[in-house]
Amino acid sequence: MFFFHDQFRKELALTLSRGIEAAFKIPFAWEKAYTLLGATPSKDVGDIAFPLFIIAKEAKTNPAQAAKTLDEQITELPGFVARKITAGPYLNFFLDFNKIANILVPSIVSGEFFEQKLTENMPKTMIEYSQPNTHKELHVGHMRNLCYGDALIRMHRYAGFDIVASTFPGDVGTHVAKCLWYMKYHNTETVPSEKKGAWLGRMYSTAHNKLEEEKGSEFEAKNREQLTMILKQLEQKSGEFYDLWKQTREWSIELMNEVYQWADVKFDVWYWESEVDSDSVKLAKEYYKKGLFIEDKGCIGVSLEDYKLGFCMLLKTDGTGLYATKDIELARRKFQDYHIEKNLYVVDKRQEHHFKQVFKVLELMGFENAKKCQHLQYDFVELPDGAMSSRKGNIVPLQSLIEQMVNMIKEQYLARYINEWTPEEIEKTAQIVAKGAIKYGMNRIDPAKKIVFDMQEWLKLDGESGPYIQYAYARINSMVNKLGLAVTQELKVEVPQEKELIATLMNFHHVVQMSTEQYKPSLLTAYLYDLSRAFNSFYAECPVGSSEEPTRSSRLLLSKATALTLKKGLSLLGIEAPERM
Repeated sequence: MFFFHDQFRKELALTLSRGIEAAFKIPFAWEKAYTLLGATPSKDVGDIAFPLFIIAKEAKTNPAQAAKTLDEQITELPGFVARKITAGPYLNFFLDFNKIANILVPSIVSGEFFEQKLTENMPKTMIEYSQPNTHKELHVGHMRNLCYGDALIRMHRYAGFDIVASTFPGDVGTHVAKCLWYMKYHNTETVPSEKKGAWLGRMYSTAHNKLEEEKGSEFEAKNREQLTMILKQLEQKSGEFYDLWKQTREWSIELMNEVYQWADVKFDVWYWESEVDSDSVKLAKEYYKKGLFIEDKGCIGVSLEDYKLGFCMLLKTDGTGLYATKDIELARRKFQDYHIEKNLYVVDKRQEHHFKQVFKVLELMGFENAKKCQHLQYDFVELPDGAMSSRKGNIVPLQSLIEQMVNMIKEQYLARYINEWTPEEIEKTAQIVAKGAIKYGMNRIDPAKKIVFDMQEWLKLDGESGPYIQYAYARINSMVNKLGLAVTQELKVEVPQEKELIATLMNFHHVVQMSTEQYKPSLLTAYLYDLSRAFNSFYAECPVGSSEEPTRSSRLLLSKATALTLKKGLSLLGIEAPERM
């Protein structure tokens, strides 16, 4: 995958490519040179470094000598590069920030910068994420998948990918049977008139705990018999439990839609387990007849021992399918329905073995797109006192969490505006800040690392948090609106803090590229935090409103460009930037 995204780096890479070919008589694509450009360890030795290790190896010389040879060869530099020096095995470049500022800042303020085409010939990709189960309550742990997947969708689309956003909720299975079993045989509560989906989740947790308590008791055999009967009715699509399933399923879907609407998440396609269930069983039977799948102790599956993946069971002894069975059929449908070229699954790390098995079975089935399927795994969200579990009921319900956060924001941050703002604006701003706290917090940590959810920390205005970035934007926006932008003929970059801010703004598309390419929104959150801090340092050292012209207009324009970049970066995480806060 390669991105065409940063005009400055691209121009420098083209210069290097031509210089390398002339100096060493070896072909060296500018795209390759582009990927090697990096930061210097200190601004004293340059702003951008280019290592010569690879070139030296191909040219059969030492890296330090290769750097000197290339330095001598390149006699004409791009206009935004002030000068170059060698530093051991590196050729380093000092940037002319005045020239960069006068290209970069106006393009950001006009919006042209954010409309650039960043990619070419990228594969049409489906990203499947947020696979909640019906008949369970959505909790804070579900938000990592939702926020991560949504950020990936937004970043890919911004970069120019043709993206299909999909979800695959689990609306059949043992968890559904447990919930319906409890409702029918043991529940004494009246179904509430509101928030039925959340109530249904509590029914499931109560059911699971009751079944666990009665294991080994006189009730166990009867419980198992009743659950089997419920599952058969659901499979046959008839009977009182099937009717109850259809009714209660809608309650869960209503809850999902409420959460997705709140989070501003939209899917292009909803696949359901119940819709692929029967076809996935047929597909497994078809390949059993072909001889690819085998029978083992009454079950049908595939031996993957040669690949150190064990036995992948696809049909149980009663003839019903498993998750792997459904995922195999779903993969086939995705490529057939949407003609995609890449298929990404955002699913937690517990399913690593599952997807390895599924992808290998698809490959053995002769599915030509098996290699185009990829599992994007992530670690869990925990509370400070440990892991959450819907089964045990020790969760933080999402709707309850949102209410708590909104109330806390109103009390701690917005109470001072009661006589200045309308109640509607206070409510809207509190909702925006709550969403920012959750979405930033869920994406701030590298996907491979665990998240410990702490509401107080995530709402802080003086640390790395969503509200901190939102507040930085609101402050700048307020200042610019108060002072008013003036047309300036030329921007003047005079002090180190201005240079640092320009250098950080210049890196926006580079960071978006890395975040998208590596599937790590955490790189973008870190960038937005760094940009906010760079602006705060600039603002502390560089007076804006009290400066003389043209410095005043120049710094105002630079401030506006920073605000717009923060706003765009937040939007790629699905976070709104409040106009005031």
